[in-house]
Amino acid sequence: MTAGQPSALPELAFDVTGAEPVRMAAVPALNFELHVRRVGGGPVRSINLTTAIRIAPARRRYRAAEQDELVELFGVPQRWATTMRPLPWARLTSVVGPFVDDVVVPLQLACTNDVELAVAKYFHAVRDDAIPLDFLFSGTIFHLGPDERLRTAQIDWSQETTFELAAGLWHEAIGDTRWVRMSQDSYSRLHDYRRTRALGTWDEAIGALLARAGQDAS
Repeated sequence: MTAGQPSALPELAFDVTGAEPVRMAAVPALNFELHVRRVGGGPVRSINLTTAIRIAPARRRYRAAEQDELVELFGVPQRWATTMRPLPWARLTSVVGPFVDDVVVPLQLACTNDVELAVAKYFHAVRDDAIPLDFLFSGTIFHLGPDERLRTAQIDWSQETTFELAAGLWHEAIGDTRWVRMSQDSYSRLHDYRRTRALGTWDEAIGALLARAGQDAS
């Protein structure tokens, strides 16, 4: 390979450079800005890219209130050195079109407000500061060889990068509502309670029950 000439076997570098809530989305979502660069430069025909995203909770500190909330996920803080493991968040597939040298790829990640899921429980507990994320990449690169014929190369999972996501962006994307799963029997009883008391919303029905429970406990 001569100076300034791209390698016959493309090598890629990845960097996440930003994130923001998706406006007017059908479901709550975050959009990550992924910068993909061919090391040494040169054209790439396309990439079938798989991106695994996970939370790396051990890379940040937690206040006392956050520690209390995270006991359900990781146990008591005294054991976190062994129990605090990365939380898988999502696996995304993307088709990256042709580019020369580098390209910016949007990665749209749906955000769930189902509080039964580990990621949602984590974000419920952590509302401020940055959330450490790991991005791991694999897939297939389509490129031209020295003979100008189309060739393929594989991206293995050793390709990765990190990103610090402001926790507030997730909460901004989700909004102020949460989903709670319940059995059919519990739903039917709550539905009857709401209907017989002419309560307008489910939130009002649950609020009335919580107020009654507070009165009974006092």
